[in-house]
Amino acid sequence: MRQDIKQYINGEWVDSHSGKTIDVINPATEEVMGQVAAGNKQDVDDAVAAAKSVYVKFRNTSVEERKALLERIADEYENRKEDLIDVMTDELGSPIEKSESVHYQMGLNHFREASKAIDSINFEERRGDDLVVKEAIGVSGLVTPWNFPTNQTSLKLAGAFAAGSTVVLKPSEETPFAAVILAEIFEKAGVPKGVFNLVNGDGASVGDPLSSHPDVRMMSFTGSGPTGRKIMENAARDFKKVSLELGGKSPLIILDDVDVEKAAKGAVAKFVQNTGQVCTAATRTLIPESIKDEFIEAAKKAIENVKVGNPREAGQDTGPLVSKKQFDTVQGYIQKGIDEGATLLHGGVGKPDGIEKGYFVKPTLFTDVNNDMTIAQEEIFGPVGTIITYKDVNEAIEIANDTVYGLAAYVYGNDKDKVREVARQLEAGTVEINDSGRRPNLPFGGYKQSGLGREWGDYGIEEFLEVKSIPGYYK
Repeated sequence: MRQDIKQYINGEWVDSHSGKTIDVINPATEEVMGQVAAGNKQDVDDAVAAAKSVYVKFRNTSVEERKALLERIADEYENRKEDLIDVMTDELGSPIEKSESVHYQMGLNHFREASKAIDSINFEERRGDDLVVKEAIGVSGLVTPWNFPTNQTSLKLAGAFAAGSTVVLKPSEETPFAAVILAEIFEKAGVPKGVFNLVNGDGASVGDPLSSHPDVRMMSFTGSGPTGRKIMENAARDFKKVSLELGGKSPLIILDDVDVEKAAKGAVAKFVQNTGQVCTAATRTLIPESIKDEFIEAAKKAIENVKVGNPREAGQDTGPLVSKKQFDTVQGYIQKGIDEGATLLHGGVGKPDGIEKGYFVKPTLFTDVNNDMTIAQEEIFGPVGTIITYKDVNEAIEIANDTVYGLAAYVYGNDKDKVREVARQLEAGTVEINDSGRRPNLPFGGYKQSGLGREWGDYGIEEFLEVKSIPGYYK
C-alpha cells in the first residue's frame, strides 16, 4: 500500500498541518490502495508563500532556461514510465494498455510540445518607439480532475512552466498518486524550489482556500460545472484570471455517405473510451433516418465486442468507474433513460455478467432517443451512448448545437466539402473530422458552459501570461 502522506512545498516533502490522511480506493477491487495527506488552509498558505517568494525570479528566467527545464522534465518523465503506468492502472482503473498508450503518452506529449511551443511565443514586441511585453502572471493555482491524472495535470504545468509562472497544484483526491510521481520527477529534473508545490486534499479544505487566496493571481481548473462555478466565484473576489475546462455532451454527426460498419465502430469507441469518463466523449450519435436500421445493427455488434474486465489483464477495452459514487450516478442515468422511454439496445443497469467486485458497469447504448431526454442533455460520465436520428443536415446541426455545452464535436463523412461545411457550423472548441485525432499543438477548450480559455501548446502558455505595454521605451 502506498503511503504518500507528505506535501511537497518549497522543494521539500513536509508533514501536513492537519495530521490527517485520505484513503485512496482501487476501483477494480474496492480496496484501499494507499493514503495521501489531507491538506488544509495552512498547507495552502505555506505553498502559496513558497510560490510567491520565487515567482519574480522564475518569471525573469530566459526562454532558453525554461525550454531546457521542460526538456529535462520530459526526459525524467520517460524514466518513470513504468511507475506512472502502474499507478494509473490502480488508482483510476484504466486498462493497463490504455494507461500506457493514452494516459502516460498524453502527459509526455504536453511537456515535449511546450518545449517547442515556447519558441513561438513573442515575449517582447517592438512597435515603433514602444514595447509590448508578455510576462508570467504570477502564482497560479491548478486544480485537476481524476479522469486523466497525467494529461490534465501535465498540460497545465507545462504551460505554466513555459510561461514562467510558479504554481500550487491540488490534484483530485481520488487519483492523487500520479501527481506525487510528477513531484518526484520535477525534483529530479531540477525544478527550482518554490516553483512547484503540491498540496493534496479535498475541495473544501484545499481547493477553496487556494482559489480564495489573495496572493494567487490565476486559477486553472478542469472538472465539473458546479465546482468551476465555485472557483470562479472565489476568484471574482479579487479578480483573479480564471481558466476553466468543464463538461461536455458532444455530438457525432454521421453523414449518409459513410461506411456504416466503420462509422458504428468509431461511434461506440468514442463513448466507451476511458470507461466513458471523458469530457469530450461523443455521447450523442446523430444518424440520418435513411441508414437507421443498418447503423443500429452495426452499432449493436460493435458494442457487444467491447471487453470489460480487470484492468491488469491485457486486452480490456474498459475498466471500472473511478468510485462507488460515480457508479451510482451512472446507474441512475441508465435507469432514467429507460424510464423516459428510450430503447435499450445494449447494456443496462447492474454490473456485467460474471463481475461481482469493482465499480464495473455495462457499456450501454440507447436508441429512439430525442434530444430533450435527460440522457441526451446531461453529462453522464460513464460508457453510455445515445443514437438520435435526423431528417437532413440542417436538422443535424441544430440538434448538435442544442446543448448548454460546447467542448467537442465530431463529423464522419466522405464528401470533404460537406464535412467541412458541417464542421464550421458546430459550436464547439474542437471539431474532429473522420477520426483525425487531436494534436498537442492545437488549442483545447470549450464554448458555452464547457468553459473559459484554452489549453495545450502555445495557447496553453498564453493563459499564464500578462500583457504589458511600455510607451516610449525606445525613445
